[in-house]
Amino acid sequence: MATRRNFLAATATTAALAQTRPNDKIRIALIGAGGMGSGDVHAALQTGLTEMVAAADVYEGRLARAKEEWGSHLFTTRDYREVLAKKDIDAVIVATPDHWHAQIAIDAMNAGKDVYVEKPMVQKVDDGHAVIAAAKKTNRILQVGSQRVSSIVYDKARQLLAAGAIGELNLVEAWWDRNSAIGAWQYSMDPEASPKTIDWDRFLGSAPKRPFEPIRLFRWRNYQDYGTGVAGDLFVHLFSGMHFITGAQGPSRVFATGGLRFWKDGRDVPDVMMGLYDYPGFNLALRVNFVNGAGETSGFRFVGSEGVMTVGGGVTVAKVTRENAPGHTIGTFPRKVQDEILKNYNAKYPPSVPTADGMMPVGEDRFHAPRGYSDHLDHHRNFWNAVKTRTPVVEDALFGLRAAGPALLSNRSYFEKKTLFWDATKCEVKG
Repeated sequence: MATRRNFLAATATTAALAQTRPNDKIRIALIGAGGMGSGDVHAALQTGLTEMVAAADVYEGRLARAKEEWGSHLFTTRDYREVLAKKDIDAVIVATPDHWHAQIAIDAMNAGKDVYVEKPMVQKVDDGHAVIAAAKKTNRILQVGSQRVSSIVYDKARQLLAAGAIGELNLVEAWWDRNSAIGAWQYSMDPEASPKTIDWDRFLGSAPKRPFEPIRLFRWRNYQDYGTGVAGDLFVHLFSGMHFITGAQGPSRVFATGGLRFWKDGRDVPDVMMGLYDYPGFNLALRVNFVNGAGETSGFRFVGSEGVMTVGGGVTVAKVTRENAPGHTIGTFPRKVQDEILKNYNAKYPPSVPTADGMMPVGEDRFHAPRGYSDHLDHHRNFWNAVKTRTPVVEDALFGLRAAGPALLSNRSYFEKKTLFWDATKCEVKG
């Protein structure tokens, strides 16, 4: 016989599932129909769990393109609030410029929608606490779109680190280098864009008012008013992946430097940035370069006392056999004393035998994702399954702020030319 507790649990589960019509597809809307938002919709539809029903964007051309891609039945509007007012929409993808993320995510959750919001979760640190509070108050599911936390490669790295594969972690290095116009955010612009096809005031939102200048919409990442620069676009990915692998919450100290070296196209953010961060037990060094003549590369090196783990398209753990012998510095001692010390030393620590090439033995393990694997698709699978089942996600609002916080402080450090201190537990700037 079912107990009262079991009955109540079953009733609660049934009610939760009914909210998202588990026998039907999740009805979704896109807010911000640019490149990343369109990619998110394609991934969401590929999961087989969703149905695309609406789109909002301030640029009329993207609304027309949305209907070309997903059907003329699509409800489209320049005002995202009209999307949120529709009762038949279950969840939204927020892929607007960064300065709109927090407001739209909060409005969406208050309207009863689950939210997939692109990274960084917020443009300003203080806004992150409001997003966290809204998620708690509304009991809506929010996931930030930094896909590394859903990657089987990063999960393998997490397991290896936890199992002691490289001993005690002391240093993490991460980098993301590019050498192309598109990689440096020189996105294409509609030559016929005008105040008639772009709702300029709505795009500006909370940003400073200024005359119509379409380059600021199409290449918004280049401007502090709307984006978060290198740190918010790419550092935040590296923070997310590293936090997932290590379980760290964030750094205590942040310092960043860099410069505008090549892409002097009117942007007011750097194209080269480096950051140094103090974490409990280890240090982190980040680098992003948009002018790398060798092309695009990215990855991580986790350096430990017993080996190095490299993470990119796969995971490699490399170890050089280290003798237990402590070594000696006896060259300045008298010969008789040296001989006596060496006799006892060699008896206690017999020398290792090198390999044929003179190198000490090396151990290396490699792990690769299957051909064609997509962590972006897995990230969407995790989110839409969570919407169906009402289960928590890894990259929730708190995780999102803990990744965005040090990235945003990196910008402050760069522009203000000073070191900043961060309380990773409270997600607050100290001092």
